[in-house]
Amino acid sequence: MIDKSKKVSITVLLPAGRLPLDIMKAAHDLAEKYAFGLYLSLSQNLRLINVPESEVEEIKKILGSLGADFKGPGKFPLPRICVGKPHCSLGMVDTEKLSQKILARFSGKEKTKAKFKIAISGCPVCCSWIKNTDISIAADSDGYTVYAGGKGGPKPRTAKKIKIDATEDEVLDIVEELINFHDKKTKTKQRMYKLMDDPEFPFSAV
Repeated sequence: MIDKSKKVSITVLLPAGRLPLDIMKAAHDLAEKYAFGLYLSLSQNLRLINVPESEVEEIKKILGSLGADFKGPGKFPLPRICVGKPHCSLGMVDTEKLSQKILARFSGKEKTKAKFKIAISGCPVCCSWIKNTDISIAADSDGYTVYAGGKGGPKPRTAKKIKIDATEDEVLDIVEELINFHDKKTKTKQRMYKLMDDPEFPFSAV
């Protein structure tokens, strides 16, 4: 039985942090109708907060009809990205396109362990906190630098550099190898940093 007084949250996934205008308008209209709040999360998603539990299915139905996807267990993580080229004067690559290529590569992946994150930066400034992320990619004048094993939280870890001057195709292959390794070594959920000293870890720090 649904508790009509209970409030919950719904997270709408926003690939590359882009919020389609039709979803934005519908979320605004629903927020006015059901008196809930809208929060743009640090993971670059749209979170509906203080949603009446009794209205969750109706809200999801309306947003889903516009193409909205929702956060749930086992889904491949959306890369957190900076705005990138051509929207930033420092951007060296189109971070949205790289994010799309990563998502397309793993679109058929059935289950991803929880607590697993990917980040992309369009330049070495690293505005998307790539050095505090499980797998991270930064563009520079010679290609891409790939990092692994970073995390935030109360005991942050700085990611280790595992590849320099990588091409885009090499980046995609490295991400796949790291994900497969993480899956192999992880039963439920685990941050990558705990696997960095595993003798089978496929890359050395550079």
